[in-house]
Amino acid sequence: MDATFLAKIKSDFPSLRFTPGPRFLFRPPRTVIYVADSPETLLFLHEIGHALIGLYDFKTEVGRLKIEVLAWEKARELASSYGVPVDEDLIEGELDSYRDFLHQKSRCPKCGLTRFQTPDGVFHCPLEI
Repeated sequence: MDATFLAKIKSDFPSLRFTPGPRFLFRPPRTVIYVADSPETLLFLHEIGHALIGLYDFKTEVGRLKIEVLAWEKARELASSYGVPVDEDLIEGELDSYRDFLHQKSRCPKCGLTRFQTPDGVFHCPLEI
């Protein structure tokens, strides 16, 4: 992470706490963990996006995906403001990991059909209704 860029971010977002760590991560309500030696500023902006949108809780996997999409939208805005190139392939790859997880988790282990998830977070097989 470029020291000048990091200093600017810290100055622009004084309510957030920035901590180096092994991977990019957001810890609600205000801690952004970044990889100090990584040149990947878009992932850093994505985690800041999580902090700025203020949505941390989800009960369903679709809710989780929605939060990820919103954080990426905020990262795009921030990238524009800071002159950071937006790599759409990176973004789609990151979102695909959540889509793949949702697809895997929604498959019924007994019959292989796609289950649905109710607002309480429980998956249900259509054959068991």
